[in-house]
Amino acid sequence: MTGYRRVLAVPGMASLLGVSLLARVAITADVMALTMYVVLGLDLSYAAAGGVAAALTAGVALGGPLLGRMIDRRGPRVVLVTTVVLQVVFWLSVPLLPYGILVGAAFAAGLLMVPAQLVTRQAITAMTTPGLRRAAFALESVQGELSYVVGPAIVIFFAAEVSPGVVAWGVGAAIAAGGAGMAVLNPPLRADDEADADTGARPRRREWLGPHMIAALVMAFGATTVLSGTDLAIVATLEEAGQVPWAAAVVATYGVASIVGGLVYGVLPRPLPTWLVLGLLGLATIPAGLAHDWPWLCVAGAGAGLLAAPTLSAVAHTVSRLAPPSVRGEATGLQSSALSAGFALGSPIVGVAITASVPGGGFAAAGLAGLVAALTGWLLSRRSPARPPARAPQRLPAAS
Repeated sequence: MTGYRRVLAVPGMASLLGVSLLARVAITADVMALTMYVVLGLDLSYAAAGGVAAALTAGVALGGPLLGRMIDRRGPRVVLVTTVVLQVVFWLSVPLLPYGILVGAAFAAGLLMVPAQLVTRQAITAMTTPGLRRAAFALESVQGELSYVVGPAIVIFFAAEVSPGVVAWGVGAAIAAGGAGMAVLNPPLRADDEADADTGARPRRREWLGPHMIAALVMAFGATTVLSGTDLAIVATLEEAGQVPWAAAVVATYGVASIVGGLVYGVLPRPLPTWLVLGLLGLATIPAGLAHDWPWLCVAGAGAGLLAAPTLSAVAHTVSRLAPPSVRGEATGLQSSALSAGFALGSPIVGVAITASVPGGGFAAAGLAGLVAALTGWLLSRRSPARPPARAPQRLPAAS
């Protein structure tokens, strides 16, 4: 754990991760908050709630590169303050909007969501040395897992006990507080030796968005496809067994295992290739289809969960190494878009497999999706990289 102590000892790192965690817990819970508001507050169907959630998710996926490019050009503080103001306006107005307008507003809110992940990942790259970077990204991936375990659960509890409208305000307040805290910290997004990265000509997209970067984005998409598909397969399996109330225990077990796996991965003496970690995640997911009740699903989930956070950490580390400093925001935004797309499409893909076969087939579909993405990433990574920009050749090593 010495590596983690060294990471947290970096000036400003502990504060950044703390404030970022607040923002990410709230951002992770925003879909659930809107879902509970539409179902309980507006008394509409879950299908209607899914429309709002889909609009928000689509906005987040499309907004990642846009916000990243704005950060590259204007810096983090301007973008953070702008998005915080817009989030405050949106979440305050949620209980006042009719359904049709809420769908459009949710898309706009997703498009201009507080870029907590983008800023955190870029700051990690700028604030850490190469020797500490993998441990730092492991902490960032563990932060993400904590967000998914804690955020939606808090929203569900308070929406039932208090009011879905008040919960929406609370989520918006937490998003705004986290974004405002990051704006106050204003973390550096360029290392000392990259200070002049923005003064030269911006590299053309084809110079850095080559096979190796595309491989990393494909693997990001594949990783979250596995994760979201696994969640749906867990619910479908337990529904068939009449054990749906135990879904929370299975998902929590998966999340805890992922946190443990992420922490272990961060202190390994040598990193594993991203395609290999993703491939192992896919392989470990498939056998969960043999489980038919919640205790065995917990066992299977723990085995696969150990590889979830390491996969996300490896993807983030790869993107940070491949992106030239002057376009790191846009590259990180593309990574966030790929992750969001995987979360959005994983459930429909696995849902088709479950409908066509049995609930256990959902785990097979999720695992195979991960294997296909890993194979694609491996094939793309074997191609010769495009000629790197003259300003930052050290940022374009072979993708792992």
